[in-house]
Amino acid sequence: MSDESVPLTKPAAERDNLRRNVAAQLLNGMFGQTGFRLIQAPTFVPQYLFLLSGSEFIVGLARSLQAAGTVFSPVLGAAFIGHRTHILSATLTVGVLMRLQILGLALTGFLLAGHSALIAFIVFLALMGFFLGMSQITMNSLRAKVIPVERRGIVSGARNFLAGLSSAVASYYAGSYFIENNVLGNGYASVFLIAFVITSVGLLALALTREPAAEIVNRRSSFFETMKGMAPLLRENSDFRRFFYARGLGAFGRMALPFYILFANTKTEISGAELGILTTVWMVTSSTTNLVWGLLADRRGYRLILVLTLSLWIASHVQILFADSLSDMLVFFVVMGMASGGFNQAGQNMVLEFGKAEDIPRRLAASSSMVNLVGTIGPVLGGVIVHAFSYATLFVSVILLQLAALLIILFSVPEPRYR
Repeated sequence: MSDESVPLTKPAAERDNLRRNVAAQLLNGMFGQTGFRLIQAPTFVPQYLFLLSGSEFIVGLARSLQAAGTVFSPVLGAAFIGHRTHILSATLTVGVLMRLQILGLALTGFLLAGHSALIAFIVFLALMGFFLGMSQITMNSLRAKVIPVERRGIVSGARNFLAGLSSAVASYYAGSYFIENNVLGNGYASVFLIAFVITSVGLLALALTREPAAEIVNRRSSFFETMKGMAPLLRENSDFRRFFYARGLGAFGRMALPFYILFANTKTEISGAELGILTTVWMVTSSTTNLVWGLLADRRGYRLILVLTLSLWIASHVQILFADSLSDMLVFFVVMGMASGGFNQAGQNMVLEFGKAEDIPRRLAASSSMVNLVGTIGPVLGGVIVHAFSYATLFVSVILLQLAALLIILFSVPEPRYR
């Protein structure tokens, strides 16, 4: 190819690659996130754990152990890809390992019972969390490479929108058909098996990505070297450091996630169909508003999204204090879904914009480890608070922590895109 032809063909090739990569991201989001949302939803897994254990504390402990796996694994993810010019194969490898744990959840439900089922289920949750922590780094680093910054908001929003629509349908039938009719002898295990199949399809879609070689990468580093390298990022970048603390405090909303459905059961008996409806409402509102959040973020930046979603999340916890019926819980899941999905999207994308491109894996590892540490401490702490005090005490605690995060963002964190 002559030098004269390069300026003509390269932009066209880049446009073609962008279309292909956007399609891969959307398909991966629609299928991959649908399956994971069935596992991560604040309904199916907490309810099944409560059926196995009969203890709110065990429910919180199990979710905490799941999050514990994600505390240090982001650092492993950063060390795994930080020196690579191509990271797609590493991303797919981690994705396979994570999906095998979902298959383990399903097989546990079909093959085991009693304490053996409970222990095995918690082990697979913890392993899934471990690989999820690595996946947060590999997936977001890959997206940063193949999707330009001015398109990430709409692509992320569209991913969540499509995933939410498909998740809503899957959640409704998961509750109203599979759990209500105890399909295959264990309706919950059937739901987890469906989640495994759907997420596997999403991973196949991601394999269609065309990834450019990175122009600059860091030298190969070990786990401990990567850990040591995160401290200078926080010390030298004060904007990122304040965002880091604010995102961690805001993530304490996860402390209450496993207990919403248990709180609802204290007000009214929740059937399998109603469980599916509540999950569907949460997923639909999260996905549809994520599309709006993404469009707004492309125009105004993600700082505004953090402010709006934290405000809504705080308002939802105020509302649940007065909820005493299924309709009240429906309202709560609408507002909380709008808030939590947008906050997660904003946190994952805003961290990409605080510094050099070659430092993205380390920034992601630092921020994800903080959020995941909160996710580890939060649910078990929430279980202790509920056991020792009340659900109301738990929700008020979350309100105060998230209010602190909101104040930090309002007064100390600038929009990085314009600095």
